[in-house]
Amino acid sequence: MQNLSLFDNPVLDSSLTRIVCTKTEGIKYAGSKNKLIPHILTLASKIDARTVLDGFSGTTRVSQAFAQNGYTVLANDVSAWSEAFGICYLLNNEPRSKYNELISHLNAMQPEDGWFTEHYGGDPNGGSSIGLDGLKKPWQKHNTRKLDAIRKEIDNLQLSKVERAVALTSLIQALDKVDSTLGHYASYLNEWSNRSHNHLKLNVPSLFLNEKNHEVYRGDVFEVLPKCRVDLAYFDPPYGSNNEKMPPSRVRYAAYYHVWTSICLNDAPELFGKAKRRVDTSDTIGASVFEEFRRDDAGHLIAVQSIRKLLANVNAKYVILSYSSGGRATAEQLNEVISESGSVIEVLELDYKKNVMANMRWTNEWIRDAEEPNKEFLFLIEKSCANS
Repeated sequence: MQNLSLFDNPVLDSSLTRIVCTKTEGIKYAGSKNKLIPHILTLASKIDARTVLDGFSGTTRVSQAFAQNGYTVLANDVSAWSEAFGICYLLNNEPRSKYNELISHLNAMQPEDGWFTEHYGGDPNGGSSIGLDGLKKPWQKHNTRKLDAIRKEIDNLQLSKVERAVALTSLIQALDKVDSTLGHYASYLNEWSNRSHNHLKLNVPSLFLNEKNHEVYRGDVFEVLPKCRVDLAYFDPPYGSNNEKMPPSRVRYAAYYHVWTSICLNDAPELFGKAKRRVDTSDTIGASVFEEFRRDDAGHLIAVQSIRKLLANVNAKYVILSYSSGGRATAEQLNEVISESGSVIEVLELDYKKNVMANMRWTNEWIRDAEEPNKEFLFLIEKSCANS
């Protein structure tokens, strides 16, 4: 067993021959692969790859790690906030100091009441986060009022695409540090968290200079795949829960991070529910096929068929696929899907409960362990033939 570091991520340098340390940034995220980054990069080092597609980039931690280690990265996600993170970290070619004046200016904005305060700001109330409308709030008003002022100013300024992304990323990261949640925005805490009393303060993200021509996409992965031809693809689709009593899990990522979307778009959308989610994150609109609990007309799980389609259509010789033992697809189903598209070179197993990485699993040996909860697997797959 190999212990995983909870601090810096040891990853490969640009020569892809040794382990060094690097730093990635993100936010509290249910699908974070931060602890897997060393192992993802280790698997990638075993093949001859220089270009990588991160098909479900989320907070972009994996994309950041690949970019810092000499790979040319194509990052994609359906989320507007993920796109902002991608542009911030992957398209920046300026030193961090270049953004000091911008971030200082935003921090100096005078608080004002606006749309975010109206819907997401609450008073201290002796510790309770429940407002006069009877709903719990994710932030205290002294922070949402700063949010309203800063977000308005970002639109007023004549910012470049990267400057705007840096500002939005900084704002989201700052809000993530003063929220009153369990790490998502589908529900909020009854009592204010200790951190929610702190004051919102933006910092320049931990940027790095990019020498490669990275690309950032925002779209459905199946629409993006035809545009991308890479050596290696990394896929971490939102598998959803295999608990038949929890079908709403199929939209959890759209539901969990709806506020970040509203901050990026600043579109004052129509809201619904106790958490005041965006209407476009409802079950009928924001569903992901990878989290889908239903079956198609042929009786096949839609989530499993989506993984099959993903592996079959990616223009890459190699794929690293993440899989959770609690996902919609069973181990046997996933093994069958992988076998149709190629062969497994290596399998790594992480036990989240113990926070350790197990020895490499060969062929079908991993299926037995996949029956246990809290297991995460990384598959290095060589496709039978790359798409032409």
